[in-house]
Amino acid sequence: MTIWSSRRADEMMKKEKKVKIKNPVNWKKELSLLPGYLIVIIWILFTAAFLFWILAASLSTSREIFSGNVFKFESGLHFENYANAWKAQNVSVFFGNSLLYSVSACVGVLLISAPAAYVLSRFGFKGNKSIRTGLIIAMSVPEIMIIMPIYSLATQWSLKGRLLLIVLYIFLKVPYTTTYLLNFFATLSKSYEEAAAIDGCPPAKTFRVIMLPLIQPAIITVTIFNFLGVWNEFFIALIFASSSDMTPVGVGLLQIVNSMKYTGDYGGLFAAVIIVFLPTFLLYIFMSEKIISGVTGGGVKG
Repeated sequence: MTIWSSRRADEMMKKEKKVKIKNPVNWKKELSLLPGYLIVIIWILFTAAFLFWILAASLSTSREIFSGNVFKFESGLHFENYANAWKAQNVSVFFGNSLLYSVSACVGVLLISAPAAYVLSRFGFKGNKSIRTGLIIAMSVPEIMIIMPIYSLATQWSLKGRLLLIVLYIFLKVPYTTTYLLNFFATLSKSYEEAAAIDGCPPAKTFRVIMLPLIQPAIITVTIFNFLGVWNEFFIALIFASSSDMTPVGVGLLQIVNSMKYTGDYGGLFAAVIIVFLPTFLLYIFMSEKIISGVTGGGVKG
């Protein structure tokens, strides 16, 4: 305990020294990066202006939108656009379907990919390298190349409904998720498993209790990426969502746009866009640190 405490104290002292020492600003280097800073600032300002316009349009009438007076709010703030979009334009149904598909797919992918990545990274067996290569090849195949064969099989076997979409999303995300987690498992020290084996812990329990929590940042990050990928997915849903009750937000927005020629409720359209955009925006706001730590972090190398 004394040795551990002294080492801990030394580490804290080193960290304090690093914090106190401030390197002088290299103005030459900063000036060389100025063009990049300007491009990023311009992009941020353009994106912010674009989002603020959509937000203002969602609170305006169709007449104000077409006249270009969305920021004046001459007739007041029309929060009823959100209520109309949620109920009359079926955004509630689209939102619920996308939430179901995204959450179910994320859980299903982790149940398959996490054990697979652990086995592929920690155990050597015949065919290990072939499976890894197959995962890379599967990631490189465009979805448009496999959609028609899958659609043909689904038609022959009479497969349809929400379950079909969930299964498709799971298996399309498994190669990327397995490869991503595999790299994190590979960086963990083998001393964890050796200590667990000495204590009589079986491999399955070692994976579940010890190894899985160690890659928690990676799991959170890849889950966020998968959630956003399924939430924003359009092409597969357009092909396999056979009824409006199954439609997710991407295809749902297309249906709302097509209905504008009859309803003319453009305020409701932009309100629907804000509702659909809100979950991804909140994920980026509240989980940005987790995403960065999951992308740049790793385990203790053995």
